[in-house]
Amino acid sequence: MANEISARGHMMRAAMKAPYLERDEERALAVRWKDERDQEALHRLAAAHMRLVIAMAARFRHFGLSMSDLIQEGHVGLLEAAARFEPEREVRFSTYATWWIRASIQDYVLRNWSIVRGGTSSAQKALFFNLRRMRARLTRDGGSIADPGRYAVIARAIGVSSEDVALMDSRLSGPDLSLNAPITEGDGDSADRQDFVVCPAPLPDEMVGEEIDRERRAVWLGRALGSLNEREFKIVAERRLTDEGATLESLGQKLGISKERVRQIEGRALEKLRVELVKTQHDRAAFV
Repeated sequence: MANEISARGHMMRAAMKAPYLERDEERALAVRWKDERDQEALHRLAAAHMRLVIAMAARFRHFGLSMSDLIQEGHVGLLEAAARFEPEREVRFSTYATWWIRASIQDYVLRNWSIVRGGTSSAQKALFFNLRRMRARLTRDGGSIADPGRYAVIARAIGVSSEDVALMDSRLSGPDLSLNAPITEGDGDSADRQDFVVCPAPLPDEMVGEEIDRERRAVWLGRALGSLNEREFKIVAERRLTDEGATLESLGQKLGISKERVRQIEGRALEKLRVELVKTQHDRAAFV
């Protein structure tokens, strides 16, 4: 902590000592860097604008991140601006660099503020960085962000849904919780938070066991079906092995026999299947 404060103080003192640049001098340095890749010109250009980086980083210090890290990320944005700056457009470098510095710091905040990544779209980013300010304004005016209709007002102003506002507000209202964080129960015993997160899906070993049993049943059934003659197999297949089983009447018309005869053949075929399956596997519960 002491080293961080010392390093931050050194950066701020160096920034304060750096001389301001006149417009013509600033443009000349930008041209030297762009055309000649003059490292000294880049250094002077960047050093003269570190005040801007520090001021921009200070706006994001309430997110609980290290001020030194915010300044360093802003410096990355400053160098990116220097690499892309076009002096011939006659725009002051500070005006152009402000956007890149802010974008770099915002990206760093979004990546490090929470373990769970948020703000993946431009609208979500705007919501993340503006919601805290809006919430403070509502509180100052005597209202609450949870009042009916408040979410809708903020959603219209930023261009997101009310559900997005509610979700972001809940995220900003509390810190991340580790699933490995201990919880003390009433009897004094402790357990991890993940022990209370119930998943409705079967356990992996149960899923594997069920898949193995399913494959075995399919093999046994295939062998048993081989004991049927052609007409018996056709009746069983169309009556029992399709999602919508054929009716006795439709099968009778197709085979040229009565529906009662179809029922008799089906019953005989099912009995043959049962006998063959029991020969293969004596555990009748396997076919329930």
